[in-house]
Amino acid sequence: MDDAPLKLVSQAGAQLCRLSRPNKDSLLKSLREVAESLVQIQHACSSSLEGLEKKKLAKKQAAALLPMKEFIVKREILRHADREVQLLVSVCVAELFRILAPETPFADKHLRDVFKLILGTFSELADTGSPYFGRRASVLEAVARCECCVVMLDVQCGDLVLELFKTFFSVVRAYHDKSVKKNMLHIMSRILNEEPSQRLADVILQNLIKEEEGPSQLAVYIIQKCDYELEPFVRGFFNSCFLNRDAVENDLKESYHVVLYEVYKCAPRMLLTVIPYLSEELRTDQVDVRVKAVNLLGKLLALRGDQFAREHHDLFTELKNRFSDKSVDVRRSALHCARAFYIANPCWKASEEILSAFEGRLLDLNDEVRAQAVVIICDLASSNLESFPPGLVVTATERLRDKKLSVRKKALARLMKLYQDYCIKCSQRLMAITNHFERIPTEVLMLCCIDSKAFRSQTTEHTLWEDLFPANLSAEERTRHWVHIVSLFTPLHWKVMASVLSKQNRLQTEMRTYLSLRKNEKENTSEVMQKNIKKSISKMSASFPDPSKAQECFYILNQLKDCNVFSTLELLLEDLTIDDLQMKRKEFLKLVGDKHPQLDFLQLLSLKCSFSIFNSEIIRCVLVHLSSEGLEIEQKKASAKLILAVVSIFPSLLRGSETEVQMLLEDDTLAGELVEVLAKAGSHIFVEFSDFDAFLRRQCIEGTRVVSKHAVSAIASMAGTSEQVILSQLCEELVNSLRCGWKTSTVLQSLGCIAQHSLSTFEIHGEEIRSYIFNIIFKLSQSDGPACSEERLNCSDCCQLKIFGLKTLVKSFLPHQGSHFKWAIDKMLAVLLKMLQTGDTSDGVFTCENDKLSIRLAAAKSILMLSNRWDLHISPKIFQLTTLMAKDSSPVVRKSFLHKTHKLLKKHAIPVRYACAFALAAHDPCEDLRDASSKYMGDIINDYVRDSQFNQKSAGQRETFTGDPAYMVVYLIYILAHDDSFPLEECQDERVYAQFCSPLFWVIQELTRGSHVKDRVDVANGNISRLLCVFYAIKKAEDAIDPQGTPKLRILADIGILMVKSLQHNALPVELTQGPVLLPSSLYKLSPVDLKYVSGSSDRQDFLNRLIPIQKSGNFMPAGHSNKRSRDLQEDKPRSCGTENNALVVVSLPLQSLIAPETQGIVAADVSLGQMLEYALSPDLESEGLCSNHTATEIQLGCASTSCNPISSTDSATVSPSMLQPEALNQKSDGYVQSLEDTCIFNREGSMSKRSKLSSAVNTRFSKDMIVGFASNHNIHKTSAYDTGEMDLLCLETCEKAKNSSSMEKENMSTEELYAKESSHCELLACPSLNVLKDSTNSSGVVAKKSTKVLANNDTASFTGAKGKKERDVAPSKTTGEVSQVVRRSKRLKK
Repeated sequence: MDDAPLKLVSQAGAQLCRLSRPNKDSLLKSLREVAESLVQIQHACSSSLEGLEKKKLAKKQAAALLPMKEFIVKREILRHADREVQLLVSVCVAELFRILAPETPFADKHLRDVFKLILGTFSELADTGSPYFGRRASVLEAVARCECCVVMLDVQCGDLVLELFKTFFSVVRAYHDKSVKKNMLHIMSRILNEEPSQRLADVILQNLIKEEEGPSQLAVYIIQKCDYELEPFVRGFFNSCFLNRDAVENDLKESYHVVLYEVYKCAPRMLLTVIPYLSEELRTDQVDVRVKAVNLLGKLLALRGDQFAREHHDLFTELKNRFSDKSVDVRRSALHCARAFYIANPCWKASEEILSAFEGRLLDLNDEVRAQAVVIICDLASSNLESFPPGLVVTATERLRDKKLSVRKKALARLMKLYQDYCIKCSQRLMAITNHFERIPTEVLMLCCIDSKAFRSQTTEHTLWEDLFPANLSAEERTRHWVHIVSLFTPLHWKVMASVLSKQNRLQTEMRTYLSLRKNEKENTSEVMQKNIKKSISKMSASFPDPSKAQECFYILNQLKDCNVFSTLELLLEDLTIDDLQMKRKEFLKLVGDKHPQLDFLQLLSLKCSFSIFNSEIIRCVLVHLSSEGLEIEQKKASAKLILAVVSIFPSLLRGSETEVQMLLEDDTLAGELVEVLAKAGSHIFVEFSDFDAFLRRQCIEGTRVVSKHAVSAIASMAGTSEQVILSQLCEELVNSLRCGWKTSTVLQSLGCIAQHSLSTFEIHGEEIRSYIFNIIFKLSQSDGPACSEERLNCSDCCQLKIFGLKTLVKSFLPHQGSHFKWAIDKMLAVLLKMLQTGDTSDGVFTCENDKLSIRLAAAKSILMLSNRWDLHISPKIFQLTTLMAKDSSPVVRKSFLHKTHKLLKKHAIPVRYACAFALAAHDPCEDLRDASSKYMGDIINDYVRDSQFNQKSAGQRETFTGDPAYMVVYLIYILAHDDSFPLEECQDERVYAQFCSPLFWVIQELTRGSHVKDRVDVANGNISRLLCVFYAIKKAEDAIDPQGTPKLRILADIGILMVKSLQHNALPVELTQGPVLLPSSLYKLSPVDLKYVSGSSDRQDFLNRLIPIQKSGNFMPAGHSNKRSRDLQEDKPRSCGTENNALVVVSLPLQSLIAPETQGIVAADVSLGQMLEYALSPDLESEGLCSNHTATEIQLGCASTSCNPISSTDSATVSPSMLQPEALNQKSDGYVQSLEDTCIFNREGSMSKRSKLSSAVNTRFSKDMIVGFASNHNIHKTSAYDTGEMDLLCLETCEKAKNSSSMEKENMSTEELYAKESSHCELLACPSLNVLKDSTNSSGVVAKKSTKVLANNDTASFTGAKGKKERDVAPSKTTGEVSQVVRRSKRLKK
């Protein structure tokens, strides 16, 4: 053994001891030499000497090292300020401990300072980049090797031990060398083995939950190595936290759940007795504790999964109970825990129990829990698509219809992501296509039915376009999925799909129109062009979720000057492949720029304009799929229906697939669908018609009625120029088949369709066909027929054949083109009238009752169909019988008729007056029909309100409202007045009247209080105004067919007025509708003598005071009939419509006593036809706020109108040369002086001046009694009211009340003053040949005079002025020019 290092240390130590104040440099030099020498000195025990020799060596080393020990313990050296000196001294100390072990090199009194020096060196271990790190690591290694730190426990340096632990945790780093961590771990574990304590355990646990990897990893190592030593202290800590956390004096008590989880990760055995305490926390009343316990338990389950669940089964059961915890936070935490457990153990049996708990939370009362359940289920399904329970996915999909918007949004986003993952798996053939996942798109499609701004159909369409499939999914793969998707469709799905495609088609069509207009804008910059562009933009904006914002974006887009943008947009409208479409969209967005402010809108626009859902590529793939073998019949049918749904909207998409279509002609199972496809898209494909001729002809003769109908359409669309020849040959074949009695029902259908496509071809054999129908088919007889079920009419075979023949005849009057009919429509209508009345098709033929029901129903439906084109020829009797089918004895007939009426009204294919059927069925004994009637009526009102608003925006206000649902009361009142069940004159039972008038009340209620207008006060008030105008107009007319029915009309009009007022939404004034109220001349005419109203009585008031409440309460209903809306009305608080003097006044008197208005303010004069009638406006109309801003309204046949300018003398009118002068009376009613007047002007001798009939709801067609001209500058309507073609000129005026004149002021005015005052508010009308009306005053002295200026033109002429004006006679011999002068003088007088 070399003694040189030992001697060097001894000499250096002696030398250093002699220096009182050593120089720093010399000190550092000496310490370096000593440190290097000490490292070279071996421990005596490590030498190869024998025992005695080892002892001698140990003594020798101790003696040699004594000087150095004495130098180190000097106070100034242990506490030297220089860090390098301290480090070298630490190295020497550590080596001395090593060399002299097991003896301590220093006395106990110096050991504390020595260990502090060592700890100071350890505190610098974090700086691995320091040049002294190696020496510090050597000190750590030396201390660990000699285990000298244990000495601190012997010298009562426990605080230094605690500091040592804290120092190690503070300096340890993840990037430290393993030897460094190992030495630290050895030192701490050696101390814990000797003397563990709670303080040391707390330090370890505190560092265990740190986020830094170094301290937490070191703590894990210590716990794993010293688990037995630490176990009592750790368990004690957790037990204290579980039992009495508040008493624990440790900062860890607030996060003990986290500590427990970390300890369990590294030493689960240590916590076997602690874990069961969690069950108590799961049941505690403290929500935060339950949440933490659930979160901890979830982590533990995810950590050890099935093993933990088996070891702690009670705890696992309690966790499942937390899914139904009363706290939302606990339930949400339980869901998170279950998610972690399932991901860690997807195949274990307990996972099924967890998933069943998820299913229950999908119906949780809290929307946050439901949303979280959907999100977690989708995440779990994506992580394990192959084995995840598909039923749970279906249940989660139902949350797309959740009542909360937030749940629907999250469900939609996650389900779309799940479906894309599923599509990718299927494309990789890792899993098969399953119906459970394919239900996701079907439910997404149904979001279009949700009435929500966030889930409008436009938003759902974007989801289908952009998010349904992965962007790189091929057309073939998309087709595979579409085939399975549509196989799950219900009729409602198909309807929604058609709606989505129709909206896309409308946008594309309008975009093409817009681009075309923009191209022509440079050549034509007229105002009309700009108006068309604005109109086109408005239509396109309606296809976006926010139309107003979209319209702004369109206007900004319209300002772009880059033509390439619009050229690319035009290319997007073409039928492109999926890859080309994506490329063009990127090109379009690149032209726009990433920083464009409307980038999001333009992205959506490029998507909507393109064929992103279906294109010709997908259609071709579907056709190929149909041709493949092994395809189930259901999928075949669904695939064919998909093609039909697409080509019905986009027929051009079939182009390019002609070969595939022709290959399917041999498949009889798809014949019907294929024929319909050809009917829709036959004109858009390029084929030889001869390839399809035989197939289509065979379907026309041998197919079903539905197929034959489409086959004829397909022939007409594909035949091209040879259409007439082919149809003529087909018609001859069909007639031959008809003679032979072969497939008569199909042949009749085909013949009817040929008549619609080519009437001239049909008429070649028309007489023979009609003769066959009338003489053979209609005369078929069957003694008995099958019974009628509650669901359908089981008519006999011969009855069905009669109905088919009837349909053929009806179709011959409804050609698509042309109007040259050889058989008169009147004959057809006479046949239908007979069927409606008797249910028989021919005299002398026995027909059973079931067949009669079917025939009457078929006749009524035929009238509906014919009303589209022949409404002007349909008599009131036919209309009444048709509408009364809604009250037929058979519920099947009523249901079928109402459904057909609704269907045609929705298409605007028949006039709105047929909606009367819904009112007649509103109180049907069948609850389903009552609900259907309300729904149907709501649909019609909504449609017409939407259409009217659009028409007003585009074309201004309409002059009449004959197309509005409110106008149907004109016909409903007429139907009720001619009903055989109208109460008798002697009837004084208000319940009888209430029940009879219930249809009228129901209509008024639907128009003013229905759910569809509940939040639309403007719509409700508009309907109130129109209804009042109609009722007042009817009161000034009489029955055109049966004058005896006039009193009934007026009774119903009076009751209608009272009903409207009783249902008025609010106390705000409602303006009367401006413009004429046109009454149909076929039903109403002017009454030559207006019936005088009897003054009111208390009996009459009591009667009407009882009538309306009974009507609202619905107490007249049959037993068991529940009227929900009547119950709602009973809950309404009574609303005051005016003053107390204007209460609802009704009579309990015979029939003639009820012919009165709601008050006695109207007094009618007995006048002759063609005379100017004068009515005082009822005070109810003014005082109840129903005539706001309108003081007096001149009504043309009971119509409210705007004021008109006087016509010049050059205008002419047909007038009567002889007139009678009536008395103009005014009466005081209920303390109100009648100062306002309704004026009705009639200009035609011997007949009413306005007989314009109700316009058709389709294409606004009128009858021959129609308005043929309108002079806007004079507000004059020119009507052709008679078969002779004579014309009437009608002028509607408004006389406004002087705003600052009261009734008392008028009483004190002279005639001249009143004339001058009123003339400033009235327009004058010059009409030849009207007699003079004399002045008259009432008992109060109020002037109620109207004067007529008489002018001479040939025989006589008259000049009509405003009320109260002084009369001026004009000589009978004045010429036309003189009439003009009078008009001008009257104007000056007004000034």
